[in-house]
Amino acid sequence: MKGLCPSLLIRACFIAFLLITVSGCCATAPASVRIATFNTALSRDTEGGLHAAFASGGDEQARLVAEVLQRTRPDIVLLQEIDYDPTGQAYADFQNNYLSVSQNGAEPIHYEHIYAPPVNTGVLAGVDLDGDGRVTRPNDCHGYGLFEGHYGMVVLSRYPIKREAIHTFRQVLWQDMPRNNMPDEYYTEAAASRLRLSSKTHAHVPIRFGGTRVGLLISHPTPPVFDGPEDRNGRRNADEIAFWTHLVVSGQVNESLSFPPMDDLTYDNPLLLPSDSFVILGDLNADPNDGASRPGAVLRLLEHPRINGQLTPMSQGAAEAARLQGGANSTHKTDPATDTADWNDDPERGSGNLRVDYVLPSVDLDVAGSGVYWPMRDDPRAYLNKASDHKLVWIDVRID
Repeated sequence: MKGLCPSLLIRACFIAFLLITVSGCCATAPASVRIATFNTALSRDTEGGLHAAFASGGDEQARLVAEVLQRTRPDIVLLQEIDYDPTGQAYADFQNNYLSVSQNGAEPIHYEHIYAPPVNTGVLAGVDLDGDGRVTRPNDCHGYGLFEGHYGMVVLSRYPIKREAIHTFRQVLWQDMPRNNMPDEYYTEAAASRLRLSSKTHAHVPIRFGGTRVGLLISHPTPPVFDGPEDRNGRRNADEIAFWTHLVVSGQVNESLSFPPMDDLTYDNPLLLPSDSFVILGDLNADPNDGASRPGAVLRLLEHPRINGQLTPMSQGAAEAARLQGGANSTHKTDPATDTADWNDDPERGSGNLRVDYVLPSVDLDVAGSGVYWPMRDDPRAYLNKASDHKLVWIDVRID
């Protein structure tokens, strides 16, 4: 500022001070919160394998997953296929050795609040579910898994998680689901009386940001494949998704793990009032129109009057991939720009790319934007598509 008179110099410094102060204020008080889901495909086939990879700091796939998070910067994210660790050390190692370390020049990101629920994968049901005369993993577990906690999930958040208000529904029995789709005569009476609905878990996780309390409804239903003509996995997938419909309609799943009638809107101590805000998060393993899921399985959520099912996160990368890969994609009805999973395109062996990962807000939430992180082939970050066969899906919610 050479040549300025003292009064002009003082004025210029004051204006600069104001600009710094305003920009700093805006940086610490964002106008929106980014909420995301990401099936990382990080689970390993040996117990402790993922924990060791997180501890090492040198796992290439974990680096890619961390970079996706650093590039997209969700404030709240549900990660799936993260093997469960009851000690919490694995999640701390992932934070310290990957998220807190710049990946390819990306800005590190820190999540102060973590919630990882126990899951049903690898937990033996205590009865013979597959009819082979033995009770062994993985086919005789409440959820397919080579060990307890296989294919788990974790919520990472920059905002406080109301842990005292969390409700989980891991032990709800499938046969207790009203109007359930459990296959007739496939399971023995003993198996039907033991098998749980959730293949991983269902949980209501309240988070508060600004003046808004939002309930995260998290789950990861079983894939509707790997079964026989009885379609047991397709039926279970549909009922796992329908669980949320019961909760948002009736508002109540009581502690005895039974359901109220769908048309009964009178309840005590509801978990989800008609005025409550919520976001349904997760890999639901069901496309609105394509793939092997039962017809209408996810449409009951997309068309529910309390859910903003018209919101359709998209990416140009997904549309490009479907066009270039062809095969099964060429017959799909769902808009390929909304695809979230990049799967086998051979019509004889795979489903092609599908929309299976969802961030579905309640209609009262003010959504500022949404998207799927799927870089196009000529994007300098296209290598991040190798992080997982699923892509991160996000929405931005305006806050008070």
